[in-house]
Amino acid sequence: MSDLSPEQQLAKMQREWDQRALENARFFVNTAQTEWTDEEFFRTGECTVAEQILTDMINICQGRDPRKMRVLEIGCGAGRVTRALAGIFGEVYAVDISGEMVRQARGALARLPNVHIEQNNGQDLSVLGNLRVDFAFSTIVFQHIPSKAVIESYIRDVHRMLRRGGLFKFQVQGDPTFERDPDDTWLGAGFSDEEAVELALRTGFDPRYRHGAGTQDFWLWFFRRSLARQRAVLKWRHFKRRLAERRARLAAAIASQTASSAGRDNHSG
Repeated sequence: MSDLSPEQQLAKMQREWDQRALENARFFVNTAQTEWTDEEFFRTGECTVAEQILTDMINICQGRDPRKMRVLEIGCGAGRVTRALAGIFGEVYAVDISGEMVRQARGALARLPNVHIEQNNGQDLSVLGNLRVDFAFSTIVFQHIPSKAVIESYIRDVHRMLRRGGLFKFQVQGDPTFERDPDDTWLGAGFSDEEAVELALRTGFDPRYRHGAGTQDFWLWFFRRSLARQRAVLKWRHFKRRLAERRARLAAAIASQTASSAGRDNHSG
């Protein structure tokens, strides 16, 4: 249980990520080595995109021309993955809680006219207004957020912005059992496979694919439900709730009848 209010926790996240960015932004984005040249650093972003995007274009594009797609990246840091995304998709909108990370990312990607980088409030995407996107992506970001409520807030806002049927592909910490400080902004909240499924259903997504449950690299493919699918899911959940209520009433009636019968038997004896 956190000792901080939600506002204090967000302020702590922003302050500590600004400090990390000032100290060594590229190291805290990718801890594989302490010092990075531009070429080395941005090549790792290309590797991430090759592994997680280019191998998954059927799910991501769904027949659309990527050069005509508008995509969202949550937690862009110093622009490592952002630059690689910009080489594939028509427009890239990226956000980060750290003003210093945003400053460095903008400086590094200033010559890319299809990249738009904004500092957000650390819990939603309101800074982007009513923007609509075709695909959303996030990696090595949610694993640092200590609050499950904040992560859910992001997912709900992605649902607001994402076209119906579109994919939000993202990675979370998949081991909810490890001990951590509830306000730690480096080792964030973990999700079990069951929690991930419930999270999707609560926020209007189909958790169609999941990979890496129980590990730090727990990847989730959340597809924004179609209207027909959303209605079917709501109808099914309503049916399950009514069924559970009926079973509870039946169990209570049986228990009451059993107690009443036992009382009559004792009285007769």
